[in-house]
Amino acid sequence: MSSFKTLDDLGDIAGKVALVRVDLNLPMKDGSATDVTRVEAVRPTVLELADRGSKVLLLAHFGRPGGQRHSTMSTSFVQGDVEDVFGREIMFIPEVAGPVVEQSVGILRDGDIGLLDNVRFWPGEEANDAAFAAGIAVHGDFYVNDAFSAAHRAHATTEGLAHRLPAYAGRAMEKELKALDAALGNPETPVAAVVGGAKVSTKLAVLEHLVGKVQHLIIGGGMANTFLAARGVDVGKSLCEHDLVDTANAIMDKADHAGCTVHLPYDVVVAEEFVAHPSTVRTCNVHEVGADEMILDIGPQATEALGDVLKTCRTLVWNGPLGAFETEPFDTATVALAKTAAALTQDGSLISVAGGGDTVAALNCADATEDFTYISTAGGAFLEWMEGRELPGVAALTA
Repeated sequence: MSSFKTLDDLGDIAGKVALVRVDLNLPMKDGSATDVTRVEAVRPTVLELADRGSKVLLLAHFGRPGGQRHSTMSTSFVQGDVEDVFGREIMFIPEVAGPVVEQSVGILRDGDIGLLDNVRFWPGEEANDAAFAAGIAVHGDFYVNDAFSAAHRAHATTEGLAHRLPAYAGRAMEKELKALDAALGNPETPVAAVVGGAKVSTKLAVLEHLVGKVQHLIIGGGMANTFLAARGVDVGKSLCEHDLVDTANAIMDKADHAGCTVHLPYDVVVAEEFVAHPSTVRTCNVHEVGADEMILDIGPQATEALGDVLKTCRTLVWNGPLGAFETEPFDTATVALAKTAAALTQDGSLISVAGGGDTVAALNCADATEDFTYISTAGGAFLEWMEGRELPGVAALTA
């Protein structure tokens, strides 16, 4: 992994202004956040900088205002939630550059925190406009990026600022990059990857990248049906992308040549309708799926066999559920395999890294979140990392 500077590389920062990119794009209901995980993630970085005497200016986006001011998308809406998590008062600053920011920096004392308005109110942010980035950079002495979830965007505050000021990874970013390096950068082998989800089309690049990097590729969710169909299995009325059968075969061929074993289920849980606890639910061999049935989960034998595979591995990367986990009883395989992975992690025999919204929800169902080595809350950035793409916000820190 390319080296990047962390907060440990900062000298005396008392009285210096830190421009810190954070992710405060929180889900809201009735004016307050329903989940403050992202604020909790950046708390250690922000409070460490403040406690070391720096004036901290927080840069964040909120929603998609498209380069215009929107009264409902000001970061002032999350100010209260941030103050609650940080346990500190924060000054809201309704600009990101110019005299108002300059004046506010003059008012802030060492160790104080300011929250700038939504960086996406200005078209220069998403355009990564050099003049816009320079205008923000004037107010800071150094730049810290603690928003991995926005690192796949080459925006002014995620990428541009890193070229204009001394740049450092925040604690959450540092933790994420180290975990990802342990998972696919320089992993302990053998490596297993669980890739689930509804459609192969959304994870094509991920699958193509992983078959050259891992020893075991476990495919679940609706995606598995497309691979089963490619192997000549009649999947009944299951969710299946029949037009991607050739692509699935090509991925399996590539895996064969790379020495990667692709694991598909040989027993499955089927039902005639997709509802909670349907009357027709049954477990059968993949070759016994009825024309009026749909595959909604992996069966118990296949789940147990996958658990045995994990016992032979040293590293696991997980993205996406094995079945339709939101609806009982089709969460069984996901929960069982997650519990196995969690137990192996706690035994010290497995390094487990998981990411993506559905994945986090699925692991929560299994009460396994706390027991994995690392859980990434980043959606798009985690997926692009799994595709092997360079993330601009990360590349800028290592430049």
